[in-house]
Amino acid sequence: MKEKAWNIPQPPIIPQELLQAGCTPLLAAVLAARGICTAAEARAYLAAEAPRWEDVPPLPGTDATVARLRQARDRGQTVAVYGDYDVDGITATCLLADCLTRYGIHTLTYIPDRLEEGYGVNAGAIRRLKQLGVDLIVTVDCGITAVAETDFARSLGMDMIITDHHECQAELPAAIAVVDPKRPDLTGPDRDLAGVGVAFRLACALTGDGETMLDRYADLVAVGTIADVMPLTGANRAIVRRGLEALRTAPRPGLAALMELSGLTADRLGANAVGFTLAPRINAAGRLGRVGDAAALVMESDPGRAMALAEQLCEMNRQRQALEADIWDQALEMLAGMPRGKPIVLARAGWHQGVIGIVASRLAEAYQAPTVMISLDGDKGKGSCRSWGGFNLFDALAACGEHLESFGGHALAAGLNIRPEAVDAFRQALWDYYEAHPPTGEESLDPDVLVTDPSLLSMECVASLEAIEPCGNANPRPLLCMTDALLTMVTPIGSGRHVRLQLERAGQRYDCVWFAKTADSLGAGPGDRVDAAFYPQVSEFRGRRSVQLMMTGLRRTDLAALCAGILAGGDIGDSHLRRTDLAGLWRSLSEQCPCQVRLSRLGSLDPRLEPAQVALGLRVLSELGLANVSLRDGQVQILLVAWQSKTDLDRSPTWRRQNG
Repeated sequence: MKEKAWNIPQPPIIPQELLQAGCTPLLAAVLAARGICTAAEARAYLAAEAPRWEDVPPLPGTDATVARLRQARDRGQTVAVYGDYDVDGITATCLLADCLTRYGIHTLTYIPDRLEEGYGVNAGAIRRLKQLGVDLIVTVDCGITAVAETDFARSLGMDMIITDHHECQAELPAAIAVVDPKRPDLTGPDRDLAGVGVAFRLACALTGDGETMLDRYADLVAVGTIADVMPLTGANRAIVRRGLEALRTAPRPGLAALMELSGLTADRLGANAVGFTLAPRINAAGRLGRVGDAAALVMESDPGRAMALAEQLCEMNRQRQALEADIWDQALEMLAGMPRGKPIVLARAGWHQGVIGIVASRLAEAYQAPTVMISLDGDKGKGSCRSWGGFNLFDALAACGEHLESFGGHALAAGLNIRPEAVDAFRQALWDYYEAHPPTGEESLDPDVLVTDPSLLSMECVASLEAIEPCGNANPRPLLCMTDALLTMVTPIGSGRHVRLQLERAGQRYDCVWFAKTADSLGAGPGDRVDAAFYPQVSEFRGRRSVQLMMTGLRRTDLAALCAGILAGGDIGDSHLRRTDLAGLWRSLSEQCPCQVRLSRLGSLDPRLEPAQVALGLRVLSELGLANVSLRDGQVQILLVAWQSKTDLDRSPTWRRQNG
């Protein structure tokens, strides 16, 4: 499994204007790293105000949709909201069905069974809805590829309206209206809407009261948007922030019960908690073929029944975790004999269709390769696909379409249907396409800020980062890093599944936790100098609040790179010199200079000192004018000038800073 590349930023330059505007140094450093350097820019970004919905142009197809829905109400017709079994689809279904019912329309809901029916609109469901007296089907979070199904509904005398947010193919369904922000005739920020976001926009247009719709449904839009990993920028960010506040202060009974059983309190409820704690539990019902339980939970008004449903979802999530672990182990065994550096395509009978997508995501991350996991059942195969490195899955599946029965989705995630005998040919076709259209680049660790001053990780500074929430896709949590820290402690926790660490740097100790990381896989141990990447957070335990670093990356410090940075005027880390150290280095250099030495051998100039101390000493001597030091192509050239017995070391800015 590959290691990510690290892109360590330069020591932060903190705009004074942001400090004067009330930002803490850490918040100001993060904002500046993201190109926000003025007080006006910071105020606009941190406010995350929602637009006036009356001023937002409707999505194409909205007017025809509203007209047909009003006709359904006036004629007393029955409307079915046809959704999807993931969190986005569930929240979109509940939102639109509730809105239509309040609007006076007789409304049913239909979400296909993931295991029996699969994704999207199917003819059998249309036939059943016809038998129930449905006159109009409105899809949410699905339907953009339902060309034949729309024609079939029309042949039965039923109308269809498609609302979706997935990529469009060349032919659109011949529906009353097609509302999809990915339509080729639409550009701009609306293209980033989740399925529930499209449903919300439709509700605003139908009622003409965007503010009331926001009050009523912001929580559902937030949960669906976060779970579907939509960009948290612009209007999405504003609605999600409003929705998170609703979840903290007045959650629906079903979501309140789920939060309680998940151990989520209001002060811990952010976008990350929704994405990694609430969403998997809601998703579990759909993955195991019981999506109706999740939809019922979302809309349940009785606290007692809500708690019973929440308990069921938590139990289903535990079952999902066990299935996932089994499939993961089997996938690793299969990968042992396959070539590296190509997309992963694995197929096996008996894999649970509702869980393979999670394993595909984990494999894509671990192996840094697009991944397709296919569950085989007789003469059928259903696959879940996850991208990596900017590789466009939707385009790839379209190019390999001759080997598929059907497919749908978007650039980062997709689903497919395939016959078992076509799997090998599909794998080769995907490999060939991948070779001709490689990913745009390898994934990397890209910290916002290099922490060189311990005060940046004070309680006040870390707490101030809450202002950046909600964080997620396109607005990530602030990722920080430090270099040349001392790893002093490694303690397995959680039966060895996680690890607790302690780091020391510049005289300060830091408590760290790394989830889903074992001590054996760290690649470093106590006593090693390391670089660390982490999310800082304020943690509370037994009434005591402290700063804790949530680790995402660790590597042994590259001493050559560290020394090069010190020589170039960068961060000196924990390196420190006494006057006797500097005098000893001078004596050692006097016996060797002029000389040239590789960065990796810098410590050989004075074995009594650490390599970083040698680099620091050379920097001080250079600033004092006692040595000419140059760095080129990994080689350090040194020429001593003269030693003045009464040299004032405070003439060196570096010496003053470390001895001030």
